[in-house]
Amino acid sequence: MRKQYFGSAAALSLAFFLTACGGGGSSGGGSAGRDAPASISTGGSGGTLPNAPTEFTHDAAARLAKQTSFGSTSELIAHIYDLGSPEAWLTEQFALSSSTYADLAAKPVLGNVCSTLTGTDLTNCNRENFSATPMQMRFYANAIGKDDQLRQRVAFALSQIVVASEVEVHNTAGLATFNQILLGNAFGNYRDILKAVTLNPYMGDYLDMADSNKAQPNENYARELMQLFSVGTVLLNSDGTPQTDNTGATIPTYSNTDVKEVARALTGWTYARLNGAAPTDNNSRDWTQPMVVYATRYDTGAKTFLGKTVPAGAAQQASVDAVVDAVFNHPNTGPYICKRLIQQLTIANPTPAYVGRVAAVFADNGSGVRGDLKAVVRAIYLDSEARTVSQLPGKVKEPVLLATSLARAIGYKTDGYAFLTRDAGMGQAPFRAPSVFNFYPYEFPLPQGAGLVSPVSKLMTTSTMIARHNFLYDWTVGGDATRGEFKPTLGALGTVPDWASWEANGTNDGKTIDRINLVMLNGTMTPAQRQAIATAMAAIKNTDPALQARKRAQTALYIVASSPLFQVDR
Repeated sequence: MRKQYFGSAAALSLAFFLTACGGGGSSGGGSAGRDAPASISTGGSGGTLPNAPTEFTHDAAARLAKQTSFGSTSELIAHIYDLGSPEAWLTEQFALSSSTYADLAAKPVLGNVCSTLTGTDLTNCNRENFSATPMQMRFYANAIGKDDQLRQRVAFALSQIVVASEVEVHNTAGLATFNQILLGNAFGNYRDILKAVTLNPYMGDYLDMADSNKAQPNENYARELMQLFSVGTVLLNSDGTPQTDNTGATIPTYSNTDVKEVARALTGWTYARLNGAAPTDNNSRDWTQPMVVYATRYDTGAKTFLGKTVPAGAAQQASVDAVVDAVFNHPNTGPYICKRLIQQLTIANPTPAYVGRVAAVFADNGSGVRGDLKAVVRAIYLDSEARTVSQLPGKVKEPVLLATSLARAIGYKTDGYAFLTRDAGMGQAPFRAPSVFNFYPYEFPLPQGAGLVSPVSKLMTTSTMIARHNFLYDWTVGGDATRGEFKPTLGALGTVPDWASWEANGTNDGKTIDRINLVMLNGTMTPAQRQAIATAMAAIKNTDPALQARKRAQTALYIVASSPLFQVDR
């Protein structure tokens, strides 16, 4: 494996980072860093931070863009700034829905559709119908080019909480149908997600609820529905902290009996079939329609779980509704899910007060509605802990966000394929989590972090760190349009970098640095860091002014992108 980053550019990147230690600490300095408060309020929903900036600046717009999109751009920052407030930007985003997987979901095929093909035709058929590739390409193309950035970010977060992975279930239309649930309901109600996911055939295959029989109910989905998708394993206070008994031990949320009883309630469902085929025809499974009743496999007896009882003889749909209502209305679900969403969208270590404020909105959006994700997302982003820059709160960029943030900062256009050549090596290929527990555990400890967690740091191995730096080098210093992985392969566009906008700066290196500072660091670059980049840029000489401007920009981009100041969002 190449180790390109161990060169002069890496030395410059290290020097750039080290200037932070003498110029304002790991927050990167700058006006936002100097204004950061020393403490966080633990008040109620109206709690604010001391010294929280009230003026909506370009730097504040850049930070909001970073949190609510797949990467800031100059144009996006200017637009958010012109809107005048975070509230206005969120309101605008809530109305957008340009991204979709519905067309991919509208292509169900028989299981043997490729069986008569050979060679390239067989390869193409399997890729189009029985792999994650079309979905992954669409995901990246949307993330780079579509305007409903917040919807996509929330859907991506939900896909890492309610996990169904193509690693185990290979059906493109089914994968699209499942993820369209999350995309379409990103600002909807969490109960609707739980209901739709429970009867979704892709999830039914992934966690074995499909064809679960009363003779031996499969407990897999029942367990993960509670453990990961709703109530969690231990009883929580409303702020997400664990409840304890009189010995100081945590209290389990549910018992093994609860798992068994929920599993009984979810028996008797199977795949819909294409073309009216018989329920026993597994070649005709329809992965795009909700599962259907298989009455003879349903356990009609009474079931009791989480303190609720389904009476004997209740209809199958009534049993499903009872399960969904029991977990959705459980007091744990709000703080448990809200903390996961906060960790995905803003910071890895929210205070209990932050979790509690958002969980209160999950419980009641102000109009008596529970589970309103639009209200929850608004509360996450408008909370004082999310809006005020400080040295500690933040989170490591996961590989997908690292890649998309760099591409959007530079100005790439893409059909998505080039990203597929890089993401798995960095430890995160969309829709292909290694297990139902996602790519990383949410409680992964930050090394030497004094009790802090850093979920994404689980992906930081020697191999993936080399892959991250090789990617950053190759798409900046080595990112000319002629790069092999950028050529059209499965799509008509390929991947096209916008170096012309950087070449237009000519000999004005300061303008290039200004753009990088705003888009990649939301204005936190210190004078010492700025000078380090300027010195590195000035060392690059070329008789062609446009080429010199491009190469200088590429070097500056690599230096910043490979530094912790870009790779940790604050």
